[in-house]
Amino acid sequence: MSILIRGARLRRLDGLYDVLIEDGKIAEVSTSIKRGADETIDAGGRLLTPSFSDMHFHLDSALTLGDPRYNESGTLIEGIEIWAEKKRGITVEDVKNRAIRAVKMMVSYGTTRLRTHADITEPRLATLKGLLEVKKEMKPLIDIQVTAFPQDGILTEPGNAELLEKAVEMGADNVGIIPHYELTREDGVKSISVAFDIAQKYGRDVDGHVDETDDEQSRFLEVVAAEAIRRGYEGRVTAGHATAMHSYNDAYAYKLYRILRRAGVTVIANPLINIHLQGRFDTYPKRRGMTRIKELLKHGVNVALGHDCIRDPWYPLGRGDMVQALFMAVHVGHLMGYQELRDSFDLITVNAARALRIESEYGVERGKRADLVLLDARDELEALALQRPPLLVIKEGRIIVRRSNAEAEIVVDGKKERLEFV
Repeated sequence: MSILIRGARLRRLDGLYDVLIEDGKIAEVSTSIKRGADETIDAGGRLLTPSFSDMHFHLDSALTLGDPRYNESGTLIEGIEIWAEKKRGITVEDVKNRAIRAVKMMVSYGTTRLRTHADITEPRLATLKGLLEVKKEMKPLIDIQVTAFPQDGILTEPGNAELLEKAVEMGADNVGIIPHYELTREDGVKSISVAFDIAQKYGRDVDGHVDETDDEQSRFLEVVAAEAIRRGYEGRVTAGHATAMHSYNDAYAYKLYRILRRAGVTVIANPLINIHLQGRFDTYPKRRGMTRIKELLKHGVNVALGHDCIRDPWYPLGRGDMVQALFMAVHVGHLMGYQELRDSFDLITVNAARALRIESEYGVERGKRADLVLLDARDELEALALQRPPLLVIKEGRIIVRRSNAEAEIVVDGKKERLEFV
């Protein structure tokens, strides 16, 4: 069916616009569309954006909080230990049931593109099998990429490298790495080479956990970028977390920005989880625990965001809302200037599209795929301030989530008044 959205605000444009959707694509964008449609929606001056992308997530562990136990220390290492206990008896159906619940939450908050990791150091590969089925079954709601993720390292155990390649043969979209978790610095460097070998052999992108630590000596990101340059893999590599960057000296960081930009590496920050897990070994002052979003952007490095976890061994909260993740990012990253707040939505929209190499089909423009979110806010600042769930989520021209706008009344001296938040 065709849909006509009237009177919407669009990012970086003045005034109100009508957007006509036909056959799953945006047929027209204009200040006044005369043609009709099967359904007409009055946006009422609210912000219409491309749907959100979550560039780093773990669907296989989602919603396992407390199973088999809680992470009382709040550290990354205890989370890995708890997950190791959980995955020993994990089943495909368990993974699928939880992942589908998590996906529906994400979609309800406007995410229609997701890159998830599947732990392939579980020898039965139940997590991978489950997530590949979820990818297929949830296609009407969300586009999922599955990364073969060696949670326990590639060279830490005999057979892990073979499991990584087997996962790609089974259908994993990307090849993962975790070099800072290998036994030695030398093993970490070698693991990066192994992952790139597999990626090149099967024509996959590299999507890694890199330098997720407070250790200022963890410098695998430069190795990843150099490998991308040497192998002609520019623009095909994402590096998740990169939290050690918050501890680098500025002279080294300045050099690193240039290498990352040349390699076309996208850095994925996960602000909700990074700010929770990092700095756990500090007394005071405590480090922020998040990569240098502001400085990376300033030096031309592409940056996008991930939610990372929902209610699992690493993070006890979360609802799959990328605006909530962005809310944390602008605070911790000091992106609170007026224009910085307006531009911050790039972190969950266009920057992710650049990393996914789908810019030709992404955006609120004629001919682009109709993957859209109508927010209950007039602009980016209101969306961040209020964090209201979207009124509409549209995927390929179909309305997949619909809400009425949130209103509230307050009683003053016996009289009801409507609260106005915008």
